Amino acid sequence: MLELVRMHDTEQTLLERDAEARRRRGVTFRELSADYLAWLEDVKDAKPSTLRDHRLLLAEPGSAYRRGSGTSRGLVMAALGDEPAREITTRQIEELLRSISRTGVAPRTVNKTRQLVCAIFNYGMKPSTYGLAANPAAHADRRVEPERGPLSFYSPGEIEQLADALASGAHRNPSRPALSAGEREARADEDTQDAELVRVAAYAGLRRGELVALRWRDVDFTGRKLTVRRALSGATEVSSSKSRRTRQVPLPEQAAQALERLKARGEFTRPDDYVFANRLGRRIDPSALRRRFERARDAAELQPLRFHDLRHTHGSLLVAGGID
Repeated sequence: MLELVRMHDTEQTLLERDAEARRRRGVTFRELSADYLAWLEDVKDAKPSTLRDHRLLLAEPGSAYRRGSGTSRGLVMAALGDEPAREITTRQIEELLRSISRTGVAPRTVNKTRQLVCAIFNYGMKPSTYGLAANPAAHADRRVEPERGPLSFYSPGEIEQLADALASGAHRNPSRPALSAGEREARADEDTQDAELVRVAAYAGLRRGELVALRWRDVDFTGRKLTVRRALSGATEVSSSKSRRTRQVPLPEQAAQALERLKARGEFTRPDDYVFANRLGRRIDPSALRRRFERARDAAELQPLRFHDLRHTHGSLLVAGGID
């Protein structure tokens, strides 16, 4: 019993010394970052995709990401993690940004890191957190980002070329043919759905995450409108769109016809079913959708636009139609 008491006293003394050392040095950048992410998630209700991107930038050196296919360089934590937050200088922030720039990333990526570090210090300056006296990242230089060129988009004819390439299975690998009649039929249904999805994306202007979360009760054929209630953020379906509010989108004739053809497929058409469903009725994988889009785009020999440029196509068609 005496030995247990002595062990307890020793451990308590070490804990007290550690607590005192922490009080003297103050919170480290690593601890401050962890608190900031918890605050974003619990108080500010940040979207899963935002939290995922921040955690990637703040990952420890060598930690796995993208399902183990790579490891993080962890440049932010390698440079600042162990440093007391109140002792970090603007010069250290500048050196961190230079080290990131030397990896060959775009100026926008460097600026995103600066923005995140600045937000973490702003959080640490709150009287309710750590009351830091200054934000050393606020005076670090932003990189000059190249001016954005004109938005690229597809014409209605190119949209149909893309849809036809998907519907015909031009994006599929010919070395991996279907092994049964049932599989051929299932693939044909998937390809037809992808073609209609592209039409809805281009003519109604929904984002990819909004398309894959769309349900039939959100489609109003009579009122010719779509109600955007949910979107996919990272791997999580959230109950709001990017603008954090439900919105209604006019349903043009081309998109309405695409949805009417899908409604006639005979399955997965109940109000709570996904409009764009896999063969089991579940939500389709947005990353796999993007890959199919890119392969079909290349097969149709169209200009190499991104999936998101279908939304730009929608906006450009509206402007061409005389809408502000």
